[in-house]
Amino acid sequence: MRAMIFAAGLGSRLKPLTDRIPKALVPVGGVPLLHRLLIKLHAAGCTHAVINVHHHAGQITDFIAARNYGMRIEISDESGMLLDTGGGLRRAAAFFPGNEPVLLHNVDILSNLKLDTFAASMKPDSLAQVAVSDRSSSRQLLFDEGNRLAGWRNVQTGATRPADIDAATLATLHPHAFAGIHVVSPRIFGLMSGWPEKFSIMDFYLNVMQKEKIVAYRQNGLAILDVGKTDTLAAADDFTAKYGL
Repeated sequence: MRAMIFAAGLGSRLKPLTDRIPKALVPVGGVPLLHRLLIKLHAAGCTHAVINVHHHAGQITDFIAARNYGMRIEISDESGMLLDTGGGLRRAAAFFPGNEPVLLHNVDILSNLKLDTFAASMKPDSLAQVAVSDRSSSRQLLFDEGNRLAGWRNVQTGATRPADIDAATLATLHPHAFAGIHVVSPRIFGLMSGWPEKFSIMDFYLNVMQKEKIVAYRQNGLAILDVGKTDTLAAADDFTAKYGL
């Protein structure tokens, strides 16, 4: 398994903690988020991980250099410009030659998702497979009866993408919350040609979904916690203890 960890974010929702350390090194139960994720990836059979860095980049590179996780770890440096998830993935393309899919994981996501099962389950004809849950979220991905991405909705504002989804069509779609974990075919790099230097991978998915298969993955009993903000960080210790993470 090959993986990319999105760790370049500013961690603005975790200020003032992230004024002095990157979000990736914020501790949960005394253990930095990045360390937890790398241990989990290795246990799932990951042999090669790429970490993108921007905010306090040197702290992350020093942290990795001082440890051995039993796999190849490389740094995709975005110190000059934060590229968002889509631009960050494309910047890292050279680290992922060949035809093996790439697992993508936000560093601030804790879950009991079985990463090896998830990565191995993506069908060859899919461009991407996204882990989803039925938890409450103000932003939802919408999937059709064939489990294929068909749109997006902001629950609070009512905005949708595409903007012209009518009420009848909307009623047939199944809303789910994105878990911040996905696996992509290496074909994705070629399809990103022509996109701006900085862009969101979710914007990319919504743009290509009519031509490419982007499917949902649901794990029974999936538990997800986004620790990218202070209120959920406070609950993270109990979450990791409950699910043995």
